[in-house]
Amino acid sequence: MKQIQLTITALSPLAIGRKKPGGSVSEAGDYIPGSVIRGAIASQMIQQSNLEHPDLTATNNDFKDLFLRDNAAIFRNGYPAPTDSNEEIKVLPATALSSKTNPGFKPKGYGVFDTLIDRFCAECYGYPYDPICPQDDGRVEPYSGFYSQNNQQNYQTHSVSKRLLTRVGINRRRATAEEQVLYSIEVLNETETQQPVVYRSSILVEDDNLADQLTQFINLNSKNFRLGGSMSRGLGKVEIHGAVSSVKQTLDSRIHRFNHAIQNRWREWGNLFGNRPLENRIYFTLDLQSDAILTENWQRTMVISEDMLKEFAQLRDCPVELHVAYSSYDYISGWNSAWGLMKDVELITNKGSVYLFSTIKENEKDWIEALEMLELKGIGDRTAEGFGKVQVCNDFHTIVWEEAV
Repeated sequence: MKQIQLTITALSPLAIGRKKPGGSVSEAGDYIPGSVIRGAIASQMIQQSNLEHPDLTATNNDFKDLFLRDNAAIFRNGYPAPTDSNEEIKVLPATALSSKTNPGFKPKGYGVFDTLIDRFCAECYGYPYDPICPQDDGRVEPYSGFYSQNNQQNYQTHSVSKRLLTRVGINRRRATAEEQVLYSIEVLNETETQQPVVYRSSILVEDDNLADQLTQFINLNSKNFRLGGSMSRGLGKVEIHGAVSSVKQTLDSRIHRFNHAIQNRWREWGNLFGNRPLENRIYFTLDLQSDAILTENWQRTMVISEDMLKEFAQLRDCPVELHVAYSSYDYISGWNSAWGLMKDVELITNKGSVYLFSTIKENEKDWIEALEMLELKGIGDRTAEGFGKVQVCNDFHTIVWEEAV
């Protein structure tokens, strides 16, 4: 399996629709969904085919291999990123907190820290956990968004500003402005501080040769792609470049660091409230790096249960225990250009959601292998469109209260 790293540079405002309420304003999201990138590349491939009705089900058809098979390519979301570095862009976990009066990473803010391990220890010891800001002893509140960590171990957040574009409706018969038809489109800005906005995404392709061919196709047509809506109005122009790389995973070391952090914090809580033995188990988290569509017993849910995880990991006989879940939900829809129809409204579990599990040490190796596959494939429905991307044991969970960054 190969990974195609995508660098998407915005050349015009992007109308990436998130919701369409009953009013006259179309709201925009704060990133480029994988489904939008997938649709843009598929559309360009069809146009390049020079066929009025391309046979998308032909044997050995590259289009079929990329988009229609069960093991189709996985198109991940494009998140805003710095223009001068290549750090991995991640989603802050739902357990991250920062100062209410001066939020954000140091040195601009009072720092951000994670509360998952402390909350777990507090619950096990039977004490409430109500953290305060380590800088001014003030109130804290959840802190969310996209972030990266550079080689100097400094953290920074990434976001894109938006603006409203007001448009007037056109009477198609007279080709003039239509009375009483005025609407606004919310768009993502194409520049920030006089620099073009850059998004980073990736595509996972199982066939190495097909990955190389897709990369070549993207680079040859780098300025021909359009993303989002209102393309006929001049929006959505981007430049996309791809680079093939091998898939690197550091799951084993991440799990060991996370368990080491739990053991150290457990001893500190024990020094305050009396030592208690910590169960001899392997703990790990699932951190949603994109929205997920989860189903259990034919019903939508926002909690990954023990049975669901064993089904995802294909380890139905290996015991696992869910300790805590921090998640929220939202609704999402979209437009399918190929069908010319609205997509179904889906209940999604929001990115940043966190689930803490544990298993017995005898099954550690089996679970590590299964979790590595989940990091690649994702969980839930529509993973090929970027939904359900997870990271196991995000290192941010080891940043405790007094070590806010």
